[in-house]
Amino acid sequence: MRWLYLIYFTMKLKTLFSVVAAGSLAFSSASVTLAAGSKTYQVTGPVLEMNDSMIAVQKGKDRWEIARDSSTKVTGDLKVGAKVTITYTMSATEVEVKAEKAAKAPAKKP
Repeated sequence: MRWLYLIYFTMKLKTLFSVVAAGSLAFSSASVTLAAGSKTYQVTGPVLEMNDSMIAVQKGKDRWEIARDSSTKVTGDLKVGAKVTITYTMSATEVEVKAEKAAKAPAKKP
């Protein structure tokens, strides 16, 4: 009878470890996904110009051009002069590493 209890306890322990491992894996993948998300920014101002690939707005004295495409969600009547708030993300499209400059040779002593 004692061995039956031992088998039962071992099976329950394996199940517990499986649940803990699955939960740990789920939380670690979620945190990787959240870390990979881009930070969002906003700019607000009147629309100066727009077309299918960009929207230009006036922010203070500066003109901001934000790229857009067919997946950009637009709520309301977007037209020149309308005051808008654009939410955008920044993401690198290319990274070029520059070569390091050679160290200067020490000055010769006379």
